[in-house]
Amino acid sequence: MTRTQPPISTARDHEHVEKLSTNAILFIVALAILALYELQLVLLPFVCAAVVSYICWPVIGSAAAATRLPRALVATAAFLVIVGFGALFGWVGVPPFAREVAIVLGNLQGTIEHVVRGAVGAESVTVLGQQMSAQDLARQATAALRDVLSTPRLIAVLAGTTLGAGFGLMLTLVLLFFFMVSGDVIVHGLLRLVPPGHRKLVTDHLLITLDPVLRRYFVGVIAVVCLAAVLAYVGLGLALGVPHAIFLALLTGLLEAIPVVGPIAAATIAGLVALQHDSSLGAILAYGVYLAALRLVIDQLMGPILLGAAGRVHPTLIIFCFLAGGALFGIVGVITAVPIALVIRTTLATLYDEAPEQTRRKRNYAQETR
Repeated sequence: MTRTQPPISTARDHEHVEKLSTNAILFIVALAILALYELQLVLLPFVCAAVVSYICWPVIGSAAAATRLPRALVATAAFLVIVGFGALFGWVGVPPFAREVAIVLGNLQGTIEHVVRGAVGAESVTVLGQQMSAQDLARQATAALRDVLSTPRLIAVLAGTTLGAGFGLMLTLVLLFFFMVSGDVIVHGLLRLVPPGHRKLVTDHLLITLDPVLRRYFVGVIAVVCLAAVLAYVGLGLALGVPHAIFLALLTGLLEAIPVVGPIAAATIAGLVALQHDSSLGAILAYGVYLAALRLVIDQLMGPILLGAAGRVHPTLIIFCFLAGGALFGIVGVITAVPIALVIRTTLATLYDEAPEQTRRKRNYAQETR
């Protein structure tokens, strides 16, 4: 009985496999872009839960190995710790903030009048040919604001947004639990979408190379969150003397993890508290200077530098990814823009058998020193 020899792979066959791999990668990228565009709001809870579980995954693995407890039990405990921290943060910080907002809205006309009086003084000013005092300006501004806020359409939008946010939060917590407990099962299920002939390339090369790159990037995000919290406390607590500065600083740091929308929400919340504390023109200008300085340092300086160093890409690419992702896909695009760019770069480097930047530098240095 003769044994059949396996066919000898030729260079043409290898070229065909590489060509199929390139087409498969481009097809996956195109599907991901289409999914992000069409399912922006639907994907948001999934993206948030996946990012948090991915950050916690190595910690859960280390704790399970150290305690010799089942991984599912450790993941459940970690989930309860996260939920407990969030509940404690809300229980301690939300009631004082709600009281501050209620005071501001309850005496809105008085607050506006105080701000206008600090800007124009006690004398009347000419507005569109009419002499108006600070009280008149505050009365008209309050009436206009109430007319805008009392429109049925805006009330419906606010109510729908509130209900959607509550549902999204609950869905995110449910997804986070499943991702933390059974993340490996979900990953293995996603790998079945890869053609069988290319799974070895994905598991043995791409994922091994990509995992530390993404992990460094998310560590950089945590560093940006911590930096934003520290700078916010320095500005709000030490420089401006705003009450509840610790809570506002922690809130600013946590919301910094949500690009674009998070900083706007943090600035609005801190601005309401600062306005209730001191509504003079000088205090408003000081808060504006603080906010501009904070956003300049985080968005244009330290954020791109930290994230670029973590992902080993140029800071200008980080800025471009944030802007392009937000313009094309909204908040989901902002959150996933840089990770997708890192995935594409690592995938192409693995596919084309190119050495990573650090390995290439070591090889060049060794050749130069010979």
